[in-house]
This record gives sequence, structure tokens and C-alpha cells, in this order.
Amino acid sequence: MTPTAALMITCLGDVLYPEVGERIVRLLRGLDVRVEFPAGQTCCGLPLFNSGYHAEAAAVARRTVAIFAAAEQVIVPSGSCAWMVKHEYPGLMTSVAERTAAERLAGRTHELSQFLVKVLGRRRFRSAVGGRLTYHDSCHLLRGLHEAESPRALLRELAGAEFVELPGSDECCGFGGSFSVRLPEVSTAILDKKLGNVEATGADCVVACDAGCLMQMRGGLARRGSRVQALHLAEVLEVEEPLGGAP
Repeated sequence: MTPTAALMITCLGDVLYPEVGERIVRLLRGLDVRVEFPAGQTCCGLPLFNSGYHAEAAAVARRTVAIFAAAEQVIVPSGSCAWMVKHEYPGLMTSVAERTAAERLAGRTHELSQFLVKVLGRRRFRSAVGGRLTYHDSCHLLRGLHEAESPRALLRELAGAEFVELPGSDECCGFGGSFSVRLPEVSTAILDKKLGNVEATGADCVVACDAGCLMQMRGGLARRGSRVQALHLAEVLEVEEPLGGAP
């Protein structure tokens, strides 16, 4: 039976990286996954939650749960947003019925690399970019979802590219949502260390699974005049042999 997945694009993905959403749709279709895109989705509520506005975050969560209530599986291209849905939505709900609905959504929600590796069992892809690739662990994906292996499993077996580990890969890039706005000097110092490590690998591309990290690192690399690209995981994966859907 053809699996069906709903794409939760996230607010940063929608505004800044629509091409990532398009790549995910092509990638999943190439794996014979039917992709849906529920209308009306907005932010997951994480910025509100992190800033202490839990009642307002709960209102966003209720709306999101309702929008994705009929989804068989939900794919999220940002570890931070996946963490919010999976770990914080149920606790924000006040009634038993709301909590049950949030828990059902949490159980069906997957960050992209986890869906590919753990749900579909797919590890082998062709690289859409050549050269040497390295990987940055986003904080919420690593510490919130305890996921470090799925992205690496995909990158290590990526045909047509060389994967190298990034020194300090588990260290923050300095974005941290509103943290980078409230404490820009600290954020910039953290970013400079991260990008120095990236460039020291000799990589042509640093891969991440979170739009916030990509925004932070792309901006920093551009200001440094670096040759290194910062790309989402979906932008470097191509299906070697499409199973039946149009890529």
C-alpha cells in the first residue's frame, strides 16, 4: 500500500526556504510516498513557547493539531518544530480529549531524516551536490529528539559525495531563535567558532536539518565570503531508483 504523508513546512521553511519543501515533495514522491499539504498551517508555536507565552503557544498547538488530525504521517523538515509537536504539544493541552489528540499527532510526526531511515527504511541515495559534505547537529534534533544517527546514515552512504565529521558538530550554531536577537554578540561568537570548524574540514557543503541553523550559518558564511554552502538535508538527496512515483 502506498504510504501517505502530510508535509508540515514550518514558518521559516515557508518564508525563507520554499525550495526545501519542493525538494521534499519530489524526494518522497520518488520513494512512492503520496504527499499531502494541509492548508492553513502556520507556525508551530515554538517561538511563543520559548519566550514564555505558553497560553498563546497552546492556542497555536490546538489549531495545528486540528489541521493535521487526519494525516497518516506528518513530515517536518526542522528538528526544532518536530520536537515542539512531539514533546511539548501534549503538555500544553488542558483537557483529556485535547491531550489525547495531541499525543496521537506526536506519535505520527517525524523529522525528515527519521522518516526516511526509521519509517521507510531507506538509506541509499544519490548526492545532488558533489564534493565533500559535513554535518551540523541542530540542538533540538540532537538533544530534544536524541537523533544523531539518521542524518549521518544517509550522508555516509550518499553516492557521489564524501562525508567527513565536523569537529564540535554537537555545539550550537548560535541561533537559538530569539537568543540571537537578544544577545547578538554572543550569538556571533558562537557562530564564528562553528564556521571556523566547518571551513577546517575542507568541506564544500555543511548540511543541517533545521531551518534556523541554516539561516544562521548561511548568513555567517556569506559575510565571511566563504566558498562553503549551507544546505538542508533534502537539498543533497536524490532518489537513485524511483519506486513508482514521479520524482
